[in-house]
Amino acid sequence: MPINGNNGKTETDVAFVRSLTAFDASMIGIGAMIGAGIFVLTGIAAGQAGPAALLAFALNGVVTLLTALCYAELASAYPRSGGGYAYVAKAFPGPAGFAAGWMLWFCYIIACSLYALGFGSYFWEFIHAYLPGFATWVFSVAGHNFPALFMTCAVSAVFILINMRGTAVTGKVENVITLAKIAILCVFILFGLKRIFGIPTEAMSSFHPFMPNGFSGVILAMGLTFIAFEGYDLIATVAEEIKDPERNIPLATFISLGVTILIYLLVIFVCIGAIRPESGSSWQFLGKYQETAIARAAETFMPAFGVALIIFGGLLSTISALNATILASSRVAFSMSRDKMLPEFMGKIHKIRRTPHIAIGVTGIIVIGISLFFPIQVIGSAASLMFLLTFSMVNLSLIALRRKFPELKGGFRVPFYPFTPIAAMALNLLLAVYQFKFDPRSWYLASAWIITGLFIYFVYFEKIQAGQMPQVLEVNPAERKHAKLFRILIPLCNPDNVIPLMDLAIPIAKALHGEIIVLGVVNIPVNIPVHEGMRFVHHTTPLLRNAVKYGKEQGVETRQSIRIAHHVWDGILQAAESEDASLVLMGWKGYTSTRDRILGEVTDKVVRHAPCDLIVIKLVGERPIKRVLFPTAGGPHSLLAAEYLGYYCDAYDYKVDGCYVVRPDADESARISARRWVEKTTRLTGLSGRVNTRLIKGKRVASSLAIAARKYDMVIMGASNEGVFSNALFGEIPERVARYAQTPVMIVKRYEGPVKSLVNRVLG
Repeated sequence: MPINGNNGKTETDVAFVRSLTAFDASMIGIGAMIGAGIFVLTGIAAGQAGPAALLAFALNGVVTLLTALCYAELASAYPRSGGGYAYVAKAFPGPAGFAAGWMLWFCYIIACSLYALGFGSYFWEFIHAYLPGFATWVFSVAGHNFPALFMTCAVSAVFILINMRGTAVTGKVENVITLAKIAILCVFILFGLKRIFGIPTEAMSSFHPFMPNGFSGVILAMGLTFIAFEGYDLIATVAEEIKDPERNIPLATFISLGVTILIYLLVIFVCIGAIRPESGSSWQFLGKYQETAIARAAETFMPAFGVALIIFGGLLSTISALNATILASSRVAFSMSRDKMLPEFMGKIHKIRRTPHIAIGVTGIIVIGISLFFPIQVIGSAASLMFLLTFSMVNLSLIALRRKFPELKGGFRVPFYPFTPIAAMALNLLLAVYQFKFDPRSWYLASAWIITGLFIYFVYFEKIQAGQMPQVLEVNPAERKHAKLFRILIPLCNPDNVIPLMDLAIPIAKALHGEIIVLGVVNIPVNIPVHEGMRFVHHTTPLLRNAVKYGKEQGVETRQSIRIAHHVWDGILQAAESEDASLVLMGWKGYTSTRDRILGEVTDKVVRHAPCDLIVIKLVGERPIKRVLFPTAGGPHSLLAAEYLGYYCDAYDYKVDGCYVVRPDADESARISARRWVEKTTRLTGLSGRVNTRLIKGKRVASSLAIAARKYDMVIMGASNEGVFSNALFGEIPERVARYAQTPVMIVKRYEGPVKSLVNRVLG
């Protein structure tokens, strides 16, 4: 993805604006959680668990908190749109990531449909209560279903347009609605507490027996009401639009969850304690009226305006949750499209409003379609199930990402890791399994949706994924003009190594009439999109500028290239491929601190996958290079090393000893054979008469060469194809010499694929 060198932007490079504050993000989470659920589910939960509905909501709060902790860490470390999908896709690329996004998108779409239908029902309930004549006339003309569906479509269209206008507008609308909704519930709670304090003995008696239906009733109530706690995760889905995400995402997550759980518990407490029904207990009264239980409760302990206030609160709750959920569902679709897991056109961002307008529009059309044509009750239960399954995958993703990227840290870390994500995953799965007992159809529908999505993925999107190139950004591609046939690519990062590496490349470039490309790789964390690395390019340019200046002073055509990549080795390999490099010349620090790597992460990857000839040199010490030890046992790598050594002798007048290691007890025939190996290599590369032949006695080849190297200024040797270890890069002997020798060591490896460099030299 080339970037214009003048301003660092392309004509199509449009990104989100970070316009949401911690308060805005908190309102999105609160608005989504305190939705229709608290108004509809309170009576249902009380009917199943009795006064222990308090315990059911509290336990759901604990389960939710455990998962919220994982969301907080992941969202602060990976502030990308898509929420739970983005984390699962990062941890488990491929079908698992697609399934997570596919399920989450479905969950949000169904939630939108539920909220839209809830608004339609609450709206006509309000009209029927306070404008009965108008409501009667409308129902007589249009029937009972059409008016509700009309309002469902109307409110959906309004909030789809609001979301298209921009995130800042959406956030402001959400703030106003959510604050009004909280205020209404606070009024309800205050009147309930006033009633309880007036009759404390009677109120407390309403809580006995606490578990009339046993603990199974509590578990059933938890499964029924879990969807009321879904919403804090919406904060993560708009992470790319939140200011200072490392701080504000965890803060907003915990604020929204804390406020919501407190309000839920207080609402249930006053509903059970403040009601004094004429017959039966308060929890039976609430269970009888189910979704209208709060409105009925308001009639018993609030003034005349109480019912109107609660109905109005229900209207605000449904449109607030609808607004927040449309925002989240469109971001999941946008994120999947950007990752080539949904059609590409859904990943476009409006150039002026900076919103994923197509993703919002497509999501809105599906929401309206489901609201009109599908039985919401069964699908809503399936949505709750898939939320639980998706949350379980997110918990597992935290463990996987901690293992994959231990160096990555966001603004928040989960306490008691790994017990917290394991406990959260187990509890989510437990509730998911219990959903089958409550309504098996939810499992059937969820399974059908997942299977359909995976079928689409394997038939279509997997092929697109397989064709994607590594995510590397090239800066200033326009500089590639009049490129010569032989090109030497030198990755640079250490200022101390610029001149030594250039001095090793210049003789080769002069001899082969080639050019030098000095490469800077801007390495950015995996949680940051590559285009944001443009901010750090200026740190690399002075180093490259000095190298270019030095190369031109020495009479060699030299230019610079910059790549932005999540992995340094990815940037080097991509540059070698796109620049059609003939040779990569790179330094090596001389050791690795990780047991499962041979030379180090970057060097290992480049050595294994470089699409051209390669020189890796360990640079140690500062003494000038005069005497060179050249071990050889023949082979294509040694021949190439001898060829380059010849260029150095022409340029710097090196004194070279070609050597071969023989056993201390070697007879004369073995010594003659060893001298022939050295002479054969020097004869084939034109070094005859310029190299002294030396035999080194020793039982171990590598250690003998490392000891002999102490008397030389540098060792130059070819790679070996005879490594003892199966994962050897250059072969066992060159790697050991490079690791343990106390002088600079250069290892040369000829490209064993299509020999581009040889063809270039012949053409040159």
